[in-house]
Amino acid sequence: MEYLNHESPDIFCVQETKCNESKLPEEIKNLKLYKQYWCSSKKEGYAGVGIFSVREPKSVTYGIEDDEQDEDGRCITAEYEKFYLVNVYVPNAGRKLVTLDKRLRWNDSFKKYILKLDEKKPVIICGDMNVSHQEIDLARPKNNTKNAGFTPQERDGMTDFLKAGFIDLYRYIYPEEKDVYSFWTYMANARSKNIGWRLDYFLVSEKLMKGVCDVKYRTKVLGSDHCPVTLFINA
Repeated sequence: MEYLNHESPDIFCVQETKCNESKLPEEIKNLKLYKQYWCSSKKEGYAGVGIFSVREPKSVTYGIEDDEQDEDGRCITAEYEKFYLVNVYVPNAGRKLVTLDKRLRWNDSFKKYILKLDEKKPVIICGDMNVSHQEIDLARPKNNTKNAGFTPQERDGMTDFLKAGFIDLYRYIYPEEKDVYSFWTYMANARSKNIGWRLDYFLVSEKLMKGVCDVKYRTKVLGSDHCPVTLFINA
């Protein structure tokens, strides 16, 4: 709550909430400034995403039109006058890559869903993409080529998505910036040593690029194993 008050965003997205809407904390339920939209997993204590928006969207939809994936509560789309905002928590490929196949099926369904939206109006995608796209996007690339989040298949999936007409804004603005991450494991003091991964992104339709101002990773904001990411855009 302190961070939300300090940043004072027009739109605030959260991922991996692991909370049914009926069990939200009272201080969240009682927020007056924001309209709230929640998408929960059918499985208790798993996945989940939420959007806080100062302005009421024209419409809000849930999921990516894939019954298998949508049971997990991983995506909310808010439609505004000039763009769609998609808040997403992409599946993790899992320890020993046990759910890599599901993750790759997600990639196909998500791309089809986003391209349908993009035909109507530009798209802003934010959230945990669960992949570090390039070697510069994690601290120890050589040690992680067979681990979830940095397999060739996951990285190729991100490359394919970007080629469809979308921009990884941070890497576009800061192509050579190193040691900027959004996730650190709780183990082995990884955060204090900055042994991290850039898993959280803003991806936008090329049509929105003229309005983009900046993207910042709030790496000093604690309270999670991820940090917030802020997009400044005139859209």
